Amino acid sequence: MSTMSPLLKALPPEGRERLMTLKRQSAFATGVRIFEEDQRAKKFWIIQTGTVDLDLHVPGRHAAVVETLGPGDLLGWSWLFAPHTWHLGARAATPVHALEFDAEQVRALCERDPVFGQALTRCVAEAIAHRLQSARPRLLDRRASPTEPTHSTR
Repeated sequence: MSTMSPLLKALPPEGRERLMTLKRQSAFATGVRIFEEDQRAKKFWIIQTGTVDLDLHVPGRHAAVVETLGPGDLLGWSWLFAPHTWHLGARAATPVHALEFDAEQVRALCERDPVFGQALTRCVAEAIAHRLQSARPRLLDRRASPTEPTHSTR
């Protein structure tokens, strides 16, 4: 991986090495549903190339895209927090290559190594906070002009 994900950079080196032993390469073609809202969150990914749209089910309409993730971004955080179900859906907007991690294995690593677990939890929480902060202006824009769709690239 030429540029390291912010998540990986923020982890202690020895924890990052242990985490990387659990990775596998994953790829998704354009349009593939990676996960659905309310399904069990069993995996997570760090995007290497491509983009993924996070979307929210809107009854009677197409899913509304709430954020687009790209290289270096963490795809999925619901695996870390009970009840371990996805809060959003995800679709590959372009061809995607990603590092895939099994949630159960990573949670077990966090339990065995509390220092790593705390660092990983902090990194995931920071990603969530960033997404909430970036969503706020988009939500305000939608309230101001509800007929115009808004789309973010990060």
